[in-house]
Amino acid sequence: MLGENLVVASPPGAAGLRALPPLALYVHIPWCVRKCPYCDFNSHEAQGKTQNEAPEQDYVQALITDLELALPQIWGRRVYSVFFGGGTPSVFSARAIEELLAAFRARLNLAADAEITLEANPGTFESAKFRDYRAGGINRLSIGIQSFDPAKLQALGRIHDGEEARRAIGIAQEHFDNVNLDLMYALPQQTLEEAERDIETALGFGTTHLSAYHLTLEPNTLFYRHPPPLPDGELAADMQDMIEARLAGSGYANYETSAFAKAGRECRHNLNYWRFGDYLGIGAGAHSKLSFPDRILRQARYKQPREYMQRTAAGAPVQEEHPLSRNDLGFEFMMNALRLAAGFEVALFTERTGLPINAVEQPLQQAVQRGLITRDHIRIAPTRHGQRFLNDLLQLFLPPDPDTADRD
Repeated sequence: MLGENLVVASPPGAAGLRALPPLALYVHIPWCVRKCPYCDFNSHEAQGKTQNEAPEQDYVQALITDLELALPQIWGRRVYSVFFGGGTPSVFSARAIEELLAAFRARLNLAADAEITLEANPGTFESAKFRDYRAGGINRLSIGIQSFDPAKLQALGRIHDGEEARRAIGIAQEHFDNVNLDLMYALPQQTLEEAERDIETALGFGTTHLSAYHLTLEPNTLFYRHPPPLPDGELAADMQDMIEARLAGSGYANYETSAFAKAGRECRHNLNYWRFGDYLGIGAGAHSKLSFPDRILRQARYKQPREYMQRTAAGAPVQEEHPLSRNDLGFEFMMNALRLAAGFEVALFTERTGLPINAVEQPLQQAVQRGLITRDHIRIAPTRHGQRFLNDLLQLFLPPDPDTADRD
């Protein structure tokens, strides 16, 4: 499915979209039990407050109000997936998540088979709670394992140990048949053998989806200010090779840079991002990408939870909003679609951006010459080399700097 059945007409002079892309809903819950030293997401230590009924309920009401304020921008459009991210959404009660899903169903055209994902960390697992999440409408669980090695978990600042990770997966599989495990590699002082043990342990559970992320030092994190001893580039590449080979041998398709899935169990919500679909993001610091007949908008909500709730109560949760320029559209599409191992159909570029493919002809030619992509009249896809050097590939599509571009 390339787009919705909702056909739109373009005003004179606009590039225009013939059809609006699929729409997803992202819900940001910004609290964690403890902030991890490598995390650059908008997350804040709960310090026990989110366990109290009043703050949790205040935030739930803010999310519902935020959605109501956004409805005119998405009116009549079907929502194909919902994703509760964070932070750690599982710090919220099952009652709160159920209340939100009921509010979404009452206000949105939510597809009957919508994928509804909740992110959870092992340190917040209780069997009854996760049974209630399932009963409330969550049908996909994503668990932040990161590692099964106690020393590595301690180095990462995680609140769980290896046994708690194993127990959490067992509880998840009692109630969900669609479970993702998030793992990380190139951890502080990690050896190839240790990375392989983590992968083997994860494979032993037979979950439908695995994600394997290379630990990177992101600005504004404790690890960035005080770097731990990490494996060198050659060892990290060996780990990546091992992970890809081991998962492929176990029947997992590496359909995206860091994502591996059993047949038919790819994350639909994330696929929508990578195919340059639309998403409405509600919650503190959430981002949106929304398409209209004549423009595509980016939005960002206020980041600090208290300010977000106050601004939302005042009817103005959006802090920033701007349309994407022609140059931005080409880059942002490629930044997402070239993460996919299978690439994208050429027709999708025009359908999702309103631009002809020749708008990015020069960087496409350069990418072919450098062996970073393959292309024909139907499909464009990254090569193995392009997947390994994705940043180099994407740099070819970067918009020109307005301060240095020719203004003649």
